Amino acid sequence: MNLVFLDEDTPNEEPAESWAVLVVDDEPEVHTVTNLALGSLRFQGKGLELISAFSGQQAREILQNRGDIAAVLLDVVMETEDEGLKVADFIRNQIHNKVTRIVLRTGQPGLAPEKDVIINYDINDYKSKTELTVDKLFTAMYTALRSYSDLVTIEASRQGLEKVIQASADLFCIRTLETFIKSVVQQLKLLSGESMGDGYTTTAIACPRPMHLDQADEFFVFTGDGNYSHKTTSLLSETIQNSHITLCQRAIDSQSLVHQQSLIAAYWKSGASGGSLLFLSELTHQPNDVEFRLFQILTQNVQIAFENVLLTRVVEDTQREIVERLGLAIEKQYGTGRHIQRMVTLCEFLAIKSGMTDRDIELLKLAIPLHDIGNSRIPYAIVSKLGRLTPEEADIVKVHAERGYNLLKDSSRPTIKMAALLAKEHYEHWDGGGYPHGLKGEEISLASRISTLVDVYDAQRNMRARDALITKEKVISLFQQQQGRQFDPDLVTLLMDNFDSFERVMTEFTDSA
Repeated sequence: MNLVFLDEDTPNEEPAESWAVLVVDDEPEVHTVTNLALGSLRFQGKGLELISAFSGQQAREILQNRGDIAAVLLDVVMETEDEGLKVADFIRNQIHNKVTRIVLRTGQPGLAPEKDVIINYDINDYKSKTELTVDKLFTAMYTALRSYSDLVTIEASRQGLEKVIQASADLFCIRTLETFIKSVVQQLKLLSGESMGDGYTTTAIACPRPMHLDQADEFFVFTGDGNYSHKTTSLLSETIQNSHITLCQRAIDSQSLVHQQSLIAAYWKSGASGGSLLFLSELTHQPNDVEFRLFQILTQNVQIAFENVLLTRVVEDTQREIVERLGLAIEKQYGTGRHIQRMVTLCEFLAIKSGMTDRDIELLKLAIPLHDIGNSRIPYAIVSKLGRLTPEEADIVKVHAERGYNLLKDSSRPTIKMAALLAKEHYEHWDGGGYPHGLKGEEISLASRISTLVDVYDAQRNMRARDALITKEKVISLFQQQQGRQFDPDLVTLLMDNFDSFERVMTEFTDSA
């Protein structure tokens, strides 16, 4: 608190933490007596910082600039007979401060009758100066601080719950495990009330390798910041202090959120899909009971969201495997080697370079194995024929795009819808000279334009049913000639700029002899 009886050369030292109390009165003696009366008051381990205002205007300026005023001891009669009441109205209705406690005290109660003031103004206590003994002033202030602390706690809980609700909603919208893990770190940061990264000395999420292990002896840093920002893939036990290891083991043993001073650790384990995550962070302060309870609520929601993400991954992996096996079965039937594996890898590469969204890239990868499903409706003798096709045979081959589309078009599933689009469009040409509908330019979907280019590249660089392997130089010449004709010119440019990367995929997925 601010003491008034100090020598001029004595420094005015404030406690590290204190309750800010504004004393508003036009009589200097009242400020002196108030300092003496409340000098020994401590609430929740903190003393008082008494701030003096000698007029209503001075009080309004202080209240406008400081948002931490816990209580106001407010005189009524100052510049005007109702100046204190104007200040009370300013607090509640102009700066909309509903938390600061207002104790009205007056030496002229006849000018501001207690009943009228209590009814018409949002104040918390009314005292006549003649009855306000030291003990009663002490009691009034202690009660005001208790009320203020409770209101602040309630408001912090409300804001924290809003953050938990928003964080939980965000987490439940995430589909990929990698994005989910990174989002957990960010949401826990936001809940702590700290700025992004500034409120943490260490933050990390670790997981077993591979992720789906039910029982993990070792955890590896998946993502982190602060001291862990450059520790990705590092063994967690070799990265953190022994005290941190002990706390992490407590979290694992209890499968819950635990804390020790400013350290918090949480462990999540999937009960259905296998896999687990370990979160460790050191805050700049020890979380209080309210903060820790909010962390508990959020971590419980993280557990549910973690299960959902893993189950989604299982479903998508199962779907992917079914589609891939079907595509590989078609591929094996017609002797096209490892064509599907190369197509998936190269289409993903070009899709990323082309700026496709992550979701569309995943759909493309899933759908690619079915792009030639129309071949299943073409006689094997034609599909497997070596050498050139007769005009009649070529016409039969051309209908496989439409037939593939018809096989898939009625599905409402995004992957199958993408596969239907690829089956229908991957023989269309940029200049409109392709089939079956003569689409041109951006009338053809980007996914189909990518598929078209990669399919031709793969056919030229591998031994396919009717084609002999041709040299890299001839392939480059072919694509340069067909740039803007058969192929999207921008995609051809990407191919030329990354030709060596394409060739490495050819080497990695070489057809068997």
